[in-house]
Amino acid sequence: MNVTKLRAGLLATALVAMTPAFAQTAPAPAADPSASVAHPALWPAAKSQGLVDAKTEAFVTDLMKRMTLEEKIGQMIQADVGSIKPEELRRYPLGSILVGGSTPPIGAPDRTGPTAWLNTANAFGAVANEKRSGHTVIPLMFGIDAVHGNNNVIGATLFPHNIGLGAMRDPALIRKIGQATAVELAATGWDWAFGPTIAVPQDDRWGRAYEGYSEDPSIVRSYAGVMIEGLQGKPGSSRIQDGHVAASAKHFLGDGGTKDGVDQGDDQIPESELVAIHNAGYPAAINAGTMTIMASYNSWYGQKMHGNKSLLTDVLKGKMGFDGFVIGDWNGHAQVAGCTKDNCAQTFNAGLDMAMAPDGWKGLFDNTLAQVKAGTIPMARVDDAVRRILRVKAKLGLFDPARPLAGKFDLLGSPDHRAIAREAVAKSLVLLKNTGVLPLKASANILVAGSAADDVATQSGGWTLSWQGDGNTPDMFPGATSIYAGIANAVKAGGGTATLSADGSFTKKPDVAVVVFGEQPYAEMRGDIRTLEFQPGDKEALAMLKGLKAKGVPVVSVFLSGRPLWVNPELNQSDAFVAAWLPGSEGAGIADVLVGDATGKPRRDFTGTLSFSWPKTAGQFTLNKGKTGYDPLFPLGYGLSYAKGGTVPTLGEVSGVDASLANTSLFFSRGKVPAPFAFATDSKVTRAPVDSATTQEGAVKLTWPAGAASTVRIGGPLLDLGRETNAEVLLQITYRVDTAPTGKVAMAMAGPGGATTLDATSLFAGDVGKWKTVRVPLKCFREAGLDVTKVNSPFALTASAPFTLSVSDLRLATDPSGQVCPPKM
Repeated sequence: MNVTKLRAGLLATALVAMTPAFAQTAPAPAADPSASVAHPALWPAAKSQGLVDAKTEAFVTDLMKRMTLEEKIGQMIQADVGSIKPEELRRYPLGSILVGGSTPPIGAPDRTGPTAWLNTANAFGAVANEKRSGHTVIPLMFGIDAVHGNNNVIGATLFPHNIGLGAMRDPALIRKIGQATAVELAATGWDWAFGPTIAVPQDDRWGRAYEGYSEDPSIVRSYAGVMIEGLQGKPGSSRIQDGHVAASAKHFLGDGGTKDGVDQGDDQIPESELVAIHNAGYPAAINAGTMTIMASYNSWYGQKMHGNKSLLTDVLKGKMGFDGFVIGDWNGHAQVAGCTKDNCAQTFNAGLDMAMAPDGWKGLFDNTLAQVKAGTIPMARVDDAVRRILRVKAKLGLFDPARPLAGKFDLLGSPDHRAIAREAVAKSLVLLKNTGVLPLKASANILVAGSAADDVATQSGGWTLSWQGDGNTPDMFPGATSIYAGIANAVKAGGGTATLSADGSFTKKPDVAVVVFGEQPYAEMRGDIRTLEFQPGDKEALAMLKGLKAKGVPVVSVFLSGRPLWVNPELNQSDAFVAAWLPGSEGAGIADVLVGDATGKPRRDFTGTLSFSWPKTAGQFTLNKGKTGYDPLFPLGYGLSYAKGGTVPTLGEVSGVDASLANTSLFFSRGKVPAPFAFATDSKVTRAPVDSATTQEGAVKLTWPAGAASTVRIGGPLLDLGRETNAEVLLQITYRVDTAPTGKVAMAMAGPGGATTLDATSLFAGDVGKWKTVRVPLKCFREAGLDVTKVNSPFALTASAPFTLSVSDLRLATDPSGQVCPPKM
């Protein structure tokens, strides 16, 4: 979710499966419509606890008698802070406000501290709670994606992502994490966490795999209920005044089971598999009293979950006895056949109680009101939805204006909460290999290397201060500890030294090197991949490991990732290898396990074990215990320790997957165009290597010849950039103007149907000799006429001499800062 609506259109179109040719095709509806109809008798029984009682129901009944139809419809709609003003609630009495992943608070940037967030909640709440004629006072619910702590607020505790928590096998600690998260939310004025995610990921290519605790439904089942109780408290005691918030078990149902691991794709699996695998955590969540459940984007045999009545109503509210309310995902209702983001009677009739309509809320309100008046949506369905919503608000204590924790910002990132997170980090680490180099002596001279070694943003991953977790800087993590800082503090206490070296260089040979490397932050959509190979085609981390080994330095690899990846070459070059997942703000938890005392005696041992199977080849996308052909490198439950060692033989280094298949968004980096893209060979524009702002020969200098206009173009396979465009993804270019143009400069994207050109002249005028980064939204090309679903040239520049330009980076990005939309030529 973005500054304005980073995901707005993304969720307004049905997302699609990717073909090897890089195109995407919508999942075909089942030939037999009954294939997507669930049979409640096959599903387990459950029952909501702590939600329904005579006193609450009488209160809700009396309240509903006083409500107008408009007020009832309003309760069923949720808007995003970035698309509504508090005063608009007087005309549109909505039931809830959410904060999108990159949406800013009122009057402040999106990455900000708690004061602006609390002020925003108070501004909306003040209007909703006004006592005025003809208005029934009903408090709002304020929802946020609290995926690994109160992760939208600077200074909050960031816990390990769920994939790391799954490796702990510690339900009691999960409960503490939920409690701490709830308190930090309540302190900033929020009362509803969009979590926990209780998906059971079955294809590691899925960009949200790290939001799942495990591929194993039994692990997910063991965590679901205790996390709900951590956030909400015990059933019947879920009051905001006591530091509890509403939970939202998500995403119902099958988000982790889509074909080819495509985010928001199609589950083509039998009902028995939906029940046994993907529903595993829901009975426990319902029995623990979860107040809300979020509907999933995915389809089941072509039927979108937001419109599947057999699952939302017959199974969830019927057989499984759910008495809370069902919330939609960001414009998820717009993906239902025949719907748009502002018109979807089908979703309410299917059983959705509150639609997440971030930017289409006004139209949805008006259309839903008309549909109820026309009988398209039965009044009984409206009353059921509103009763469920008001029931939750009453049980959460929202009708009581007291908010004793609001404004107690010392609770954010408190020592107690950071201690919980640090403990979780230590328990989540999985030791894959150790030849005896671990534990490290605290008295040793240790080199801590890698670009991620002193980078809290990278170690925290996606859903950190922004949707994709990108664009974050060190000053945005006050109180946090990087992995390097944790190691440095540990060895200082033992009389040793720790030297930071991002590139692995050193002047004095160290006793050992700890190299921290891994995936860059990502979230849904941009996190989908096509091969499990780490750094396919450009083994930057491997080169560092080899360089250190060649100099006789023992190497400990600390690998940061949101999923298991094929790292055989890196494993071969490592004396020890630790899967650290995405540990969050408390990097000292890694040093707690890796660094022993001055003599090398362990201070604590590894206890984490794999909650996801580790691949032997880069093509083992669906590697799940119990399935046919299960042949992992490291099986589910694997994990070495100091007390129980083990050996790893030299591993094969043939990935089994064409490395070029991985790249669909990086067009130029570190001095070259990565496969499968390439510069067009017919250009008259000359190219020469040149230093970038940070790297020797890390850029290319483009010089336009005298005479007629010439074009430099990067081409490649056919791309479908439809969902990226809808999600407001941008084309990002880092460049330096060496000789300013005197004529027009045209920037283009092209496909089989021809090129679409924007007037980019202003981007290259002035500031000669200075490096800068500009981002052009893909939607600018679409609005100028480009068919973004068929793009085979993601970048072209046409100009005339004199013009000289150096480019160091060209890629798709999600950070909206510095964006500009040039006019069509």
